[in-house]
Amino acid sequence: MNDRITVSLLTAADLPASAAALADLLVDAVDDGASVGFTAALTPAEAAAWWSDLAPALSDERIAAWTAHDGDRLVGTLQLRCETSPNGRHRAEIAKLVVHRAARGRGIARRLLTTAEEFARASGRTLLMLDTQTGSTAEHLYRSAGWTPLGTVPDYAADPSGVLRPTTFFHKSLQPAPQGSQRPAALTAAHTGPEA
Repeated sequence: MNDRITVSLLTAADLPASAAALADLLVDAVDDGASVGFTAALTPAEAAAWWSDLAPALSDERIAAWTAHDGDRLVGTLQLRCETSPNGRHRAEIAKLVVHRAARGRGIARRLLTTAEEFARASGRTLLMLDTQTGSTAEHLYRSAGWTPLGTVPDYAADPSGVLRPTTFFHKSLQPAPQGSQRPAALTAAHTGPEA
């Protein structure tokens, strides 16, 4: 992997300066046919607004997100969406793993995924979930990273062109972090305290 690649936790304070680059990354993924929740009509302005709307969830850490940079250029991102219900605080969902087309094949997606898994483990999460379009490059990544497929649902989500495609759901169990290990600084009462 290129030593120029750095992975950093994205904060709500980072969003205003990062929203345009994150929007470009999301539009690139959708233009390439990635099924990440948007259609081919996604504009940079809509993508930037979607990212900006995540600020509250990043602030109270219902979502942890990371960015990958090649030097100064933002080339990848991933989200960990943390369950906050009293009976589900042991689990989280991996979402929006995106790497720019020009930066693929360099291990960036795997590095982002590993970073999120390690953060989840250190945060006390012991179960991760995700879903991805069946047959996609992402599905191969998850299988090779030790994720277990739960099953496939036909016609679950439309791809950017509007065609309904099957989706495969995965889970991964994490061993609890060793006693006395340091929890990530980015944890809040929303994860560990009483419900608001």
